[in-house]
Amino acid sequence: MAETLHIIGGGMAGCEAAWQAANRGIQVVLCEMRPKTGTFAHRTGDLAEMVCSNSFRSDDDEGNAVGLLHWEMRAANSLIMAMADRHALPAGSALAVDRDPFAQAVTARLRAHPNLRVKTGEITDLPPATGHWIIATGPLTSTALGQSIRAHTGAESLAFFDAIAPIVHADSIDMSKAWRQSRYDKGETDEDRRAYLNCPMDRDQYEAFIDALLAAEKTAFRAGETAGYFDGCLPIEVMAERGRDTLRHGPMKPVGLTNPHQPQIKPHAVVQLRRDNALGTLYNIVGFQTKMKYSAQSSVFRMIPGLEKASFARLGGIHRNTFINAPRLLDDQLRLCTRPNIRFAGQITGVEGYVESAAIGLLAGRLAAGELTGHPVAAPPRETATGALTHHITGGAEAGTFQPMNVNFGLFPPVDARGGRRNRRDRYKAYTDRAKAAWQSWLDGC
Repeated sequence: MAETLHIIGGGMAGCEAAWQAANRGIQVVLCEMRPKTGTFAHRTGDLAEMVCSNSFRSDDDEGNAVGLLHWEMRAANSLIMAMADRHALPAGSALAVDRDPFAQAVTARLRAHPNLRVKTGEITDLPPATGHWIIATGPLTSTALGQSIRAHTGAESLAFFDAIAPIVHADSIDMSKAWRQSRYDKGETDEDRRAYLNCPMDRDQYEAFIDALLAAEKTAFRAGETAGYFDGCLPIEVMAERGRDTLRHGPMKPVGLTNPHQPQIKPHAVVQLRRDNALGTLYNIVGFQTKMKYSAQSSVFRMIPGLEKASFARLGGIHRNTFINAPRLLDDQLRLCTRPNIRFAGQITGVEGYVESAAIGLLAGRLAAGELTGHPVAAPPRETATGALTHHITGGAEAGTFQPMNVNFGLFPPVDARGGRRNRRDRYKAYTDRAKAAWQSWLDGC
């Protein structure tokens, strides 16, 4: 019988790795420090708890790299994608998830699996050179384990700061000012197209909002903290510091929307809120990650038309996100080069986003299972979304300047531009067609 696989971390990556390995007959012990040891961002002891957002981003598998990653994971019997689909919320062309039922469902499925045991408690040291391990501790790796990893690798972990957006109680939003509409009316159903709430601002309101945002008291970093931000998750006040119109061309862009309360007047800026739970009682403010102090958030966000009397289920926040220099430390099997019985998966490898994290967990689980059963699995082709992302973190990126990365078509080998594939949509369709064929071939060989 194959040896036991130990997985440290019960987030997206750890849960997906455990599911994939257990389904291949491997005995798995999934170690999660919560609820015995909590974190700044988590609220429960559930596995796969969503913290920063409830969105898996675009579900378009023909014109978007993350949508293609969704497709690959579904084809590989992903638990995370199955539970996301089961607990999906209307969100236009995006895949948004009812976060609490989602986490509860993932937890229940894993606890019920006959080949899997969930163990609660913090692991503070890098595992020994014996046994088989996957470290999937994510952006909130405990201080003790992080120090142990650094001590072994002899290299400083890189770090940046992640910010969290606030969540508003729906019944506190003034619908005489806000309206329901997805940008460009995207979505297959009326419910999808009405999954977003929009709060308009005229020029004076926008300028006053920017002034208040820039003047608000911010969370101060501790002495010696010099990490930057991941560009895909910048706090809104950091964006505002880059130019007064930056937000108007980012999360507050007014395009693709018509205010039914004043259809003849085009808003200068629009704040969007996305449904956060199945009941429709909670909405998160899209793109409004922030490092403002709580007292400042309440006053600044209530300047938004429609949110004057907003009641917040959760205010925004900021936390440190650590990750290893994967191109320097990992081989193409996600193994630590100096201790190959240990694999890394998820955001600690330097991928960014729930979906990317889960995808690397899926791969780590399959690679570990193949090794343990004596049927090694090759890394997936670079033409696939999973393979392109894996190649990037295990050698494709420059180690000296390595930073967190979302999946994107820039990581893929270029497609042949002949045959009329000149515009972006056709080029992206060529990427996805090629990727789907390559991924299915890889799955067939696993």
